[in-house]
Amino acid sequence: MDKIFDQLEGVLERYEELEEQMSDPEVINDTKRYMALSKEEGSMREIVAAYKKYKEIQEDLDESEELLRESKDQDMIDMAKEEIDSDKEQKDKLEEQLKVLMLPKDPNDDKNIIMEIHGAAGGDEASLFAADLLNMYTRYAERQGWKTEIIDESPTDVGGYKEVVIMITGDSVYSKLKYENGAHRVQRIPATESAGRVHTSTATVGVMPEYEKVDLVLDPKDIRTDVYRSSGAGGQHINKTSSAVRMTHIPSGIVVAMQDERSQQQNRVKALQILTARVYDYYESQNEEEYANKRKTAIGSGDRSERIRTYNYPQNRVTDHRIGLSLNKLDRIMNGELDDIISALIVQDQTKKMEQLNV
Repeated sequence: MDKIFDQLEGVLERYEELEEQMSDPEVINDTKRYMALSKEEGSMREIVAAYKKYKEIQEDLDESEELLRESKDQDMIDMAKEEIDSDKEQKDKLEEQLKVLMLPKDPNDDKNIIMEIHGAAGGDEASLFAADLLNMYTRYAERQGWKTEIIDESPTDVGGYKEVVIMITGDSVYSKLKYENGAHRVQRIPATESAGRVHTSTATVGVMPEYEKVDLVLDPKDIRTDVYRSSGAGGQHINKTSSAVRMTHIPSGIVVAMQDERSQQQNRVKALQILTARVYDYYESQNEEEYANKRKTAIGSGDRSERIRTYNYPQNRVTDHRIGLSLNKLDRIMNGELDDIISALIVQDQTKKMEQLNV
């Protein structure tokens, strides 16, 4: 813990420095600078509060131990012993909390996300499952106080999705949903199955942070933009202007097509937004081993054998295979009650990081 305490002293000094700067009228009048300092101060607040509490308890503990050494009164000795036991228990808890708080943070944790859900193996049933996953994440977002927006979709005739892309915005969205990357497997009796047999299908989920311009600037020379007419069902043109946009990032070959909005400009903005996220994710994925170690998970191909989680409808059970967690409340999870699973994944991630630090 000595190394961590050295770091904590540095954090405390920086925090006090930030508080002083933020009370400076010159800084207060500079909105951009004040917001940047405020964000940094906010990211330290929980750590500083825990460390200050730790220091208070350490002082109380020292006083109680001194009293125990010097007192000859039995009542005072008994009281000091009780105080020492209580302080040591609180101190141990705070040490563990501080270890977790001081773990290296993913720089993307506070970002909004772009989530892509694809129906994979299983035909129509896979597309219906993709729609179920969309509903699950939308309801989870509502519980978190986040906002969701569908920014691209390819619906199927049966009411599912071949692909659907949504943006989720709010407080630290990526920190919780980054663990959803991968293939999700469903086992259930399809509505179209007359014999009542259980089928297995999959849908893949991709989670990408929403990158700002400062994170990644795509060179316009690397982007080819084509415009064409938006079309409705059956290929019928729904307008007479070329409002649909297809953007191709030439170095990576990544293509994004957007025709949801009425104007070409709106489609350009959304297409560039998705393209930026995909390209950044692509470059981060180049070193697959490093990428997997950092993110703990990678998007699978959608094959039935590749899965991070199984949703078993006949047994009302959800199993996350990465941590061996099974919960018999599939109905509630599909209604957006994902907290138990996500909390367990976060704890596992933190445990692995602490093990790496102790090596």
